[in-house]
Amino acid sequence: MTASTIILSQSDQENLIDKLEVFKIQGRDKRGRKVLRIVGKLFPARLVSSEALHKYLEDKIYPKLEGRPFSVVYLHTNVQRSENFPGISALRSIYDAIPINVKNNLEAVYFVHPAIQDRLFFATFGRLLFSGGLYGKLRYVSRLGFLWDHVRRNEFEIPQFAYDHEEELEYRPITDYGLESDHPRVYCGNSVDNPVSMYSMRCIA
Repeated sequence: MTASTIILSQSDQENLIDKLEVFKIQGRDKRGRKVLRIVGKLFPARLVSSEALHKYLEDKIYPKLEGRPFSVVYLHTNVQRSENFPGISALRSIYDAIPINVKNNLEAVYFVHPAIQDRLFFATFGRLLFSGGLYGKLRYVSRLGFLWDHVRRNEFEIPQFAYDHEEELEYRPITDYGLESDHPRVYCGNSVDNPVSMYSMRCIA
């Protein structure tokens, strides 16, 4: 039986998400906010329904994020759309279902190792797909070294494959360094939350 024909019960799907640690609240950022780590490569999109994902988040993740500001670190390293991507409509429905008290406390989303296609997609459709200002909170981080300007490194675990990916990038003739945004303003370095230190920086690998 292939992975595409396996059908799991909803409870088994939720247990699978939990076991793989796709979502994990881990450490704090430089402003003391909780950090929700999401590892895209680990998400079993072919085995998990959007309903099961929503139920898992509702039961296991959202209650831990209520009442305080938090940030998200999404690791996009080695994500394959056929294996790890739930689909745009599923993402939109899940985002719309996030409790308002949780959604309002989300202050930054660090998108680590974005591909050029992802940046172009969000630049074109981000504002249409995600309401509530999420698109404006999105920050692209091309290298892990720049992530540590915003997240406490000693409290945050990165999978080994993300470090391996960075070693591969070092051998490419054209690389994209820095913290980027599709917006006219972007926060850089330790001044990510300092409005005085904002400037435009738009590089495309």
